[in-house]
Amino acid sequence: MKTKTVELVASPKAPHFVGDGFRVHNFIPSGFRLDMQRMNPFIMLDYNSTYHFPPSHKPKGVGVHPHRGFETVTIAYKGKVAHHDSSGGGGVIEEGDVQWMTAASGVLHKEYHEEEWSKTGGDIQMVQLWVNLPKKDKMSAPKYQAINNESINRFQLENNAGQIEVIAGEYEGIKGAASTFTPLHMFNAKLNKGGKAAFHFPANYNTVLLVVEGSILINGSEKAPTDHLALMATDGENFEVEAIDDAIVLVLSGEPIDEPIAAHGPFVMNTKEELMEAFNDFNNGKFGYLEN
Repeated sequence: MKTKTVELVASPKAPHFVGDGFRVHNFIPSGFRLDMQRMNPFIMLDYNSTYHFPPSHKPKGVGVHPHRGFETVTIAYKGKVAHHDSSGGGGVIEEGDVQWMTAASGVLHKEYHEEEWSKTGGDIQMVQLWVNLPKKDKMSAPKYQAINNESINRFQLENNAGQIEVIAGEYEGIKGAASTFTPLHMFNAKLNKGGKAAFHFPANYNTVLLVVEGSILINGSEKAPTDHLALMATDGENFEVEAIDDAIVLVLSGEPIDEPIAAHGPFVMNTKEELMEAFNDFNNGKFGYLEN
């Protein structure tokens, strides 16, 4: 088996606010090596690095907005967020939880700091990921998967190296709770200082590592510091991550969806005609109703 090498280590871009509740660095899409087609099925990755919000009696967040053609995955590392959508999904995402929303044919969605949490304030650290859907599933019915931290399966590494939380896919026989439309893996590698974890994915899978805490060495030589993203090349199957200090690494690897991408704002389809249809359906109220 050939080693999967590091193609680039991307530093976080200048942050921007999504609504007034999320201060994010955009990693995908950002440049030709991290564009939607190259990273498919991972077509958007916004990283809210640790940011402190003061107390507020009016919860901050993002108001009602539509989605069609993909799934949104929110991973909470710090803070609490309440969310609702027009298909009846909703709840509170707390530290360690994952919200997996399949927008598919279309939903309206909103997300705010949880009301009681907002009154005291605190640190928010989260990832929002958009996972593309193949053409045959883009107009399927919306659904929602609430993945509480307690329900996430874990693999304990040897020699007190740490553990792998398996959100989706499989690691060493441990399967993730999330169901997916195409083959993909999503792990939180929580490594103790000096701990090592080996990973094996098909060579053609698009693979990235987001360093959420600490810093790591990849294959014993390439360093990726806190809040950086490492893009792995499609040249091999195996690689190793070592924690320089205690580290949390979001590991994403997925089979590419080899289809055209037509994207504009909150819609990701295959053609411009389908985009126009999405805007028309949204404007005509076909995504349902959700109070702001």
